[in-house]
Amino acid sequence: MKATKLKKLLVKAIKNNKPVLIKGAPGIGKSDIVKQAAAEAGADLIITHPVVEDPTDKKGLPGIVDGQAEFLPYGDLRKMMEVDRLTVVLIDDLGQAPACVQASNMQLLLAREINGKKISDHVVFISATNRREDKAGVTGVLEPIKSRFKTIVQLDVDVDDWCAWALENGVAPEVVAFVRLRPGLMTDPGAPTNDIVNRPSPRTVTNLAEWVALGITDVETLGGAAGTGLATEFVGFLRVWEDLPDMDAVLSDPTNAVVPTEPAAMYAISTAIATMANEDNASSIIQYATRLPDEFGVLAIRDTLRKCPEAANNVDFIQWANDHQEILL
Repeated sequence: MKATKLKKLLVKAIKNNKPVLIKGAPGIGKSDIVKQAAAEAGADLIITHPVVEDPTDKKGLPGIVDGQAEFLPYGDLRKMMEVDRLTVVLIDDLGQAPACVQASNMQLLLAREINGKKISDHVVFISATNRREDKAGVTGVLEPIKSRFKTIVQLDVDVDDWCAWALENGVAPEVVAFVRLRPGLMTDPGAPTNDIVNRPSPRTVTNLAEWVALGITDVETLGGAAGTGLATEFVGFLRVWEDLPDMDAVLSDPTNAVVPTEPAAMYAISTAIATMANEDNASSIIQYATRLPDEFGVLAIRDTLRKCPEAANNVDFIQWANDHQEILL
């Protein structure tokens, strides 16, 4: 399941109090998607980390109340009992937790109480975990824990979803363009390893983009961020990026500005012009995009609408959409 579909599922699950378990590789955005879904559903968020918990965290500490021994809830458990508005409790990295800690969550997930102390009806449980094959310290999830979730879904990397998110969040456009040119580097990064190196993933490529935004583009640093193979190819791609036509010239004379012919350069310029989109230059971008091959023109215009939704009201866009109905469908 890709990120956009997962977020829609989680919003529905949160609003209807259906616990969901998400599994997937490290660094692909599981926790971030839960945060986004909680915000979209209008819910507060509590994040728990069972891998660093003790079973007593879900049972409470022993104490004396009115002369009687009781287990007193504290910390996150107490918050779960007291919340008075819709609240998502994200049980993060569940599969890395020892069995005794996983077991301490059973009653919370099913009976929604422990030692007679009830969890607020406003609480919705969502959990996330890596898989055993990810070499992330996951030993598995207890069978009775799994069956307490209404569904278990796997999050997969989708390059288009990541690029849309990246453009909306100011990720360096040259990195976005490169990912589009070489999507397999992110979606098929190779087998997990115990070596102390990073592999390409949405998280590590975003880290690489942060170094690029600071003007740091050496293979050693970028390779340490997202893998040497990806970094080496990206540094080569930067030469294509630097040779693009001047963006000001493209926007000031879109009907005569140079149009690249190499695929790498077309990916680059499609992304570059879209990141500059605003209501004032939308017509110029759309006019230039119509001169690109359809695949790249659609890419540029779609990204323009993501960056500047108001461009959908532009007369040039309306004409372009009318002329390209078969592509849009």
